[in-house]
Amino acid sequence: MKIPKPNSGHDGWRWLDWIVGVTLVWAAATIIVPFGAVAVVSFATRETYGWIQWTATLTNYRDIWHPLYGRILMQSIGLSTVTTLCALALGFPLAYLIARASPRWQPFWLVLILVPLWTNFLVRTYAWMVLLRSEGLINSLFLHVGLIQEPLSMLYTPSAVVIGLVYGYLPFMVLPIYAAMERVPRSLEEAARDLYAGFWTSIGRVVVPLVAPGIAAGCLLVFLAGLGAYLTPDLLGGAKTMMVANLIQHEFLVVRDWPLGSAVSVVLMALALAIVAAVRRIHHAIVS
Repeated sequence: MKIPKPNSGHDGWRWLDWIVGVTLVWAAATIIVPFGAVAVVSFATRETYGWIQWTATLTNYRDIWHPLYGRILMQSIGLSTVTTLCALALGFPLAYLIARASPRWQPFWLVLILVPLWTNFLVRTYAWMVLLRSEGLINSLFLHVGLIQEPLSMLYTPSAVVIGLVYGYLPFMVLPIYAAMERVPRSLEEAARDLYAGFWTSIGRVVVPLVAPGIAAGCLLVFLAGLGAYLTPDLLGGAKTMMVANLIQHEFLVVRDWPLGSAVSVVLMALALAIVAAVRRIHHAIVS
């Protein structure tokens, strides 16, 4: 009777090659090819009725420097920055409380953080529209307790956009900070307090430096997600709060200027990659 030989190391490497190959094909089909097509179209020319004329030009990238587009870009960066700061102000205490809670209750609190992600983003945004409108729950409550005499105009404002973005992307801030904070021993905080450091001093000088990579990852995730947000600014901000993603949608579907919309998409992608590279460089400089 012939005894089958166990799988050799060569067979294992063959399966690994298949997995890597399939991953590369998937990445090429879903990321590289679509983005390459967008990059090619960004150098084309728009014809009168919106058709694409394959004549290479840099006019689209020159048109991006129009003051209106610059204002939309700066508004997007500003709203994303405010969203990131608000998410950090809420996410850091939440991550700290979850990390320092009893191990029995930590999964429960993490599930509560993740529950909003299980519902459709459109449904959650419509829920905020109901809450923020003039006859919504918030205005009705304020009117009932006498804090205001007439409804506040909260919907279709930049503040409504920030509220929606913070609510939508808060888990992206909490989870990286929690993962980093969980690895910080509580004994370090106890040692700092034994040396007469107060609570806030031990947080600022012991906890924050040790969880800085988690804070950087959370800020990066929230900022980039906010920079490319489309649905929340469209529904909660209205026409007065246009962001870069709304500009791209407007150029593609309304104006039918695909080359200019593609150029804006390429610039947005380049800006996101530059931010990621800068954060990685700063992180390596701090670690080394």
